[in-house]
Amino acid sequence: MSKTALIFKREYITRVRNKTFLLSTFLLPIAMILFIFGSGYFAMSSKDNFKKVAVVNDPGMFKLNLKSDSSRMLFDFTNDVDSTNFSKKGYDAVLDLNNDSVSRKFTVHSKKQLGVEGKGIIENRLDRAFEKNQLLKNGINKETLDSINKEAMGAYSIDNRLTSGKGKSQQVNAAVNYGVGFGSGILIYITMFIFGAMVMRGVMEEKTNRIAEVMVSSVKPFELMMGKILGIAAVGLTQLFLWFVLIVTLLMVANMLLPAEVMKQASEANKTMPGAMGGNSAMAMKMMDMGKAFSNVNWLLILGSFVFYFLGGYLFYASLFAAIGSVINEDPQEAQSLMLPITMPIMFGFIIMMSNLNTPDSKIMVWASMIPFTSPIVMMARVPSGVPAWQLAVSMLLLIAGFVFTTWLAGKIYRTGILMYGKKATWKEMFKWAFRKS
Repeated sequence: MSKTALIFKREYITRVRNKTFLLSTFLLPIAMILFIFGSGYFAMSSKDNFKKVAVVNDPGMFKLNLKSDSSRMLFDFTNDVDSTNFSKKGYDAVLDLNNDSVSRKFTVHSKKQLGVEGKGIIENRLDRAFEKNQLLKNGINKETLDSINKEAMGAYSIDNRLTSGKGKSQQVNAAVNYGVGFGSGILIYITMFIFGAMVMRGVMEEKTNRIAEVMVSSVKPFELMMGKILGIAAVGLTQLFLWFVLIVTLLMVANMLLPAEVMKQASEANKTMPGAMGGNSAMAMKMMDMGKAFSNVNWLLILGSFVFYFLGGYLFYASLFAAIGSVINEDPQEAQSLMLPITMPIMFGFIIMMSNLNTPDSKIMVWASMIPFTSPIVMMARVPSGVPAWQLAVSMLLLIAGFVFTTWLAGKIYRTGILMYGKKATWKEMFKWAFRKS
């Protein structure tokens, strides 16, 4: 077994057996699922979430048209309640409809804040009641108008097809491509920062503990650096795979265990939303088209590209992070100043992606997807929308060439920096080490 492979094995086994790795790998997905479903469950099942509201001083236009929200709020028209005794009579609030016709502003008295949702429900129901009253005044049937509006909502849709010069066409969905591209790009952006920092900290720890001095006596500095980089890459891929498996499994289990009552409340809440599907066949067709668009996505190309750009981007930047870690002497400010030139291109790639995600074929996106410093993030945002084969090939070749060059460059810096103590290194000195003849 080569020395690089031995260091890789040591790095991988040491890190996956670490308590921090085990806790973050298994507890983070569980905590995330518990937070999502727990907050939703308590929000929907809490008795404090349901409000009983007394309605007083109705001028006559609201009583027939102000509808309650069965899952959130009940309106009770009465004349026996005022702002001083509503709580004693079992109400959470009292809505006073006595106002001047100019401001159209009503008052709600309550012991506790209604919150954004509660205030929104009351305003929405008042608006709907006013609308219905005005329609009746003008001889327009509200039910007929609702039926027309439902039919008109989403009545027409656009089937976007990419047509090649050979006459072949393929259905595409901009929303699906946007979502997949954004998710892939931001995941690579985050992982490059996280795993790059892991490499830098690992090198700094070995330098501080003088472990590196012992290791370089029997291993070449370049072999030591590559073993560490590849070992941490394997740890990162292992953690991502385990997160994916755990999250999918936990979501399936949570969905089966979720109480039927909560699902019913969620369904009722969905029906009360303006513009909800509620039997709207046009909206149902749009959802079916969305599902079809997901099935038409070239997942094999996307997954293959993701693995390539994840590893390529990581290896490209990890060697630079390792070089920085080798010259730092336990000074956080020194680390920040030296890291800035490395982190800036990553941030530029993210900014370019976010600013131009709707135009994946714009010049800046094309160029940024070719340059190795930004291509891992930007190209992954472009791939779901379709990228010419030659652009993808050039981008991959340039990233491989960039990785080889930065690894060679970082290896020369690492060889000198790992054995240097007590002196602050500058970028000028690091470039001298990098291009110095062996």
